[in-house]
Amino acid sequence: MTQTATRVRSGGRAARRALRTAPSFDMLPVLTRNIPLCEVMDGSQVERIDAASMDILENVGVQFRDPIALADWKAAGAKVDGERVYLDRGLVRDLIATIPSDFIYHARDPRKNVRLGGPHAIFVPMTGAPFLRDLDDVRRNPTLDDLAIFHKLSHMLPALHSSAHHIVEPYDHPISQRHLRITYSSMKYSDKTFMGMTTSPRNAEDVMEMCAILFGEEFMEDHPVTTGNCNGNSPLVWDETMLGAMRAFCRRNQPVLCSPFVLGGANTPASVPATVAQLNAEALSALAYTQVIRRGCPAIYGHYLSTVSMKSGAPMAGTPEISLMNFMIGQMARHYGVPWRSSNTLGGAKTFDAQAGYESATTLSAVIHAGANYIWHSAGWNEAGMHCSTAKFVVDAEQCAMAYRMAEGPKWHDFGEAVAAVSDIGPGGHYLGHPHTQDNFQEAFFMPELFDNNSIEQWVTEGEVEITERALNHARKLLAEYQEPRLDPATDEALRDYIARREREIPAADELNQHY
Repeated sequence: MTQTATRVRSGGRAARRALRTAPSFDMLPVLTRNIPLCEVMDGSQVERIDAASMDILENVGVQFRDPIALADWKAAGAKVDGERVYLDRGLVRDLIATIPSDFIYHARDPRKNVRLGGPHAIFVPMTGAPFLRDLDDVRRNPTLDDLAIFHKLSHMLPALHSSAHHIVEPYDHPISQRHLRITYSSMKYSDKTFMGMTTSPRNAEDVMEMCAILFGEEFMEDHPVTTGNCNGNSPLVWDETMLGAMRAFCRRNQPVLCSPFVLGGANTPASVPATVAQLNAEALSALAYTQVIRRGCPAIYGHYLSTVSMKSGAPMAGTPEISLMNFMIGQMARHYGVPWRSSNTLGGAKTFDAQAGYESATTLSAVIHAGANYIWHSAGWNEAGMHCSTAKFVVDAEQCAMAYRMAEGPKWHDFGEAVAAVSDIGPGGHYLGHPHTQDNFQEAFFMPELFDNNSIEQWVTEGEVEITERALNHARKLLAEYQEPRLDPATDEALRDYIARREREIPAADELNQHY
């Protein structure tokens, strides 16, 4: 190659390299896995769990503490005795067979639509934290402005596919009206998909009305635009609040996570396979009910997994048994052909320390290899969910980007060109200046922005900055560069008018809105 040709090519490489290294806040496409799944059960063991779960549904039954649900089950042909519903396995199989195996979430920005199910997965931030560790790493009560900060970060971090909903609880607004402001914040500060509040049936209906303003009622009939979460009360109970919220979502054809809440050894047997059998029965009973409400509506096999310390009774994260349960639940969800949700980057550490990192990395690895689709609590979770850490939020998102890259599998598109470089370099050389390396270095190997891999001397010279401080500096930088994805003015006005009307109708109270 002539020197002139080399200069021309290197100029092109320099331009491409500058483009690649410029800051990008573009959302990563939906994750499509290209690595093998970890399946710890053989076919006979999957059938054994299925049979045990069906026996529980038929012979033990599930409590549905809700008169509407009980009437629905009677009409569907189930045996109902008081609040106990006994579900025939044939009825359950018939109902869950109508749940879509995958579907597309439609975002405010159509370029950020995402497919869920099969090999397709999305990362969703944590929600529900009553405290936060803020931009100064101070633990305190959150406000609506703090919630907005997390929605802005969710919008800018490429590996996050959703702005979720109440990432932190905004204490500066009445509980009875809080769901309105939380939903508006999710919609306003990000144009990704988001979650909808299910804290009461009336709150869920408000969320559906706000979604109808944003997307249109007719559009929602055929297009999932948000996600509700309905937690079960293990063992084997679904309550009126969750079931009413489930109906609000399913009637509008919007997906819900059917999520038993597992504290292994406390509200389940002290056995991994038996815990999975009970959880599977609980999830199936709720999944089946979604189809009683509306045949064909999307639904997601959900759960929250924890094991209980027999020393203190405290829930634990990152334990080997949780990983095993994730692997097993993934197999069960695929056995029934439904998408499934798991929880990510969980931990019990009180600060963003080594424990937080180890527990989160263990959980992240397990849910990726288990094949989870809706990967919730993917950023910020700490102190068993009691606080959302701003520093951990941005680092977790980068960890998700790293897991995303791993799950894509090896890239073969330039294999021939890369192997040809071996002949160019030969024994004893190096590849740093080779044209293939220059063109592909950033795509070939993930380079974390928030981890420090420099020498100890350079780290000391640069001020000995540790991960928490680096992460908080990065969060401040992101917020300084944030650009709001503006809502259509007429839509924004309609949303604000709806919120104002409902806040006049709902008494400001420190309790959930159950009636107004």
